[in-house]
Amino acid sequence: MSRIGKKPVELPSGVEAKVSGQTIEVKGPKGTQSFTATDDVTITVEDSTVKVEPRGKSKRARQQWGMSRTIVANLVHGVQNTFKKELEIQGVGYRAALQGNSLRLNLGYSHDVDFAIPQGITITVPKPTEIIIEGHDAQQVGQVAANIRDWRRPEPYKGKGIRYKGEYIFMKEGKKK
Repeated sequence: MSRIGKKPVELPSGVEAKVSGQTIEVKGPKGTQSFTATDDVTITVEDSTVKVEPRGKSKRARQQWGMSRTIVANLVHGVQNTFKKELEIQGVGYRAALQGNSLRLNLGYSHDVDFAIPQGITITVPKPTEIIIEGHDAQQVGQVAANIRDWRRPEPYKGKGIRYKGEYIFMKEGKKK
């Protein structure tokens, strides 16, 4: 039994959910989002809750059960609030700046990196060493943060690079004479 899948998703006031086939569409004050579930689960809307049930007892059905419930919960949260990821840049001369609809990163390469900001994502740079990524789709926010981090991952000797805020990097000891 999935502990996550068993919990129904509560719909707050101002949020509506509609199911047609395997697709659930959630409307809220911040917009509309939809998700198409696999045939391994059944999604139902009763009163102000959304329930996800597995079809059968196969391993795949149980896996899809918890995952689908989490995605539906993220849709409900996303049409009401925003998801947020914060990145820190560490390293001498490493910095970020917004230029129009792109994020310009100075990361020690021979050229600056221009990262195009996707539709539905808001990026702010309060300091040259901080990047805040916000959006209504949890998967998209996480993917954009991972793509930006991939330009210069934190290295284990000096700790230089782009890291998530609060991320711990295990530092290695350098060579000894």
